[in-house]
Amino acid sequence: MVKIYFDKDVNLDVIKGETIAVIGYGSQGRAQAMNMRDSGLNVIVGLRPEGASWERARLDGFKVYPIDEAVKIGDIIFMLVPDMIQPDIYKKYIEPNLSEGKVLDFAHGFNIHFGQIIPPKNIDVIMVAPKAPGPRLRETFLSGFGVPALIAVYQDYSGRAREIALAIAKALGCTRAGVIETTFKDETESDLIGEQTVLVGGLIELIKKGFEVLVECGYPPELAYFEACNEAKLIMDLIYEKGIVGMLKAVSETARYGGLTVGPKVIDEHVKENMRRAALRVRSGEFAKEWINEFKSGGENLKRLLKEIEEHPIEKVGSLIRRMSGLERG
Repeated sequence: MVKIYFDKDVNLDVIKGETIAVIGYGSQGRAQAMNMRDSGLNVIVGLRPEGASWERARLDGFKVYPIDEAVKIGDIIFMLVPDMIQPDIYKKYIEPNLSEGKVLDFAHGFNIHFGQIIPPKNIDVIMVAPKAPGPRLRETFLSGFGVPALIAVYQDYSGRAREIALAIAKALGCTRAGVIETTFKDETESDLIGEQTVLVGGLIELIKKGFEVLVECGYPPELAYFEACNEAKLIMDLIYEKGIVGMLKAVSETARYGGLTVGPKVIDEHVKENMRRAALRVRSGEFAKEWINEFKSGGENLKRLLKEIEEHPIEKVGSLIRRMSGLERG
């Protein structure tokens, strides 16, 4: 069993008095900066002066600096810009200003694990990864609770990198819920595999194909959308709140029997084998190489795939249903 750390296990004093430089002020950057400030830490923000976030961070009450200056001032550097621009930001602004003993913190292990960022040996390299989008991280913190998080140590130059990672997690509010220690490798690979096979790729294709089959059987697209997509959220909410068994107890006996008998015939061992192949591509580095090349070449394949989804009938009827539900306007 993994060890789970809670508030009582962690000493926030480990990082009291340190200056934390948050690089990036998007969803995670803003939430993490605010939570740490509210926990009594000294937080500054590093941004490109021409970026849209500069004024927002300033209006939120933070001292904002160009990235290179923030790195010079900061003791703990948070890399919270998007994954695919991190290597460029790191090379231009961060690497030249990393002096001995600083701490480089990530929220996802992609660039370290796949060698896109190679840090110097005389700093700590850690990861603190809250398992929720930024707004949810902030919302739960303000409510007096927090979201779970993962921590990992890639490089322990100071001998106290784990303590620092745990203290950061506490400042974010995550030790209120519970923090699990992992590795950069495991966090990165499991995250990519989960996104591809279930959370993004798997769900999109399951919903699309369910919608297509219903329409092919002659049912109106609006009805098909409700059955294949709209109600998927309600089921996921039940699973999130009560677990799979709790969800099964909450639905009708008809749905329970049909789901348990037919589900394994649809999502069968053939699908599981496809998932294994997808996992192997992640673990071998093949997916990372493909994605890095795709991004560097302008992302034309990604744009094409997005356009195909935008033009799918499920998105056309979905827009209507979301307007009916008050989720979209116009």
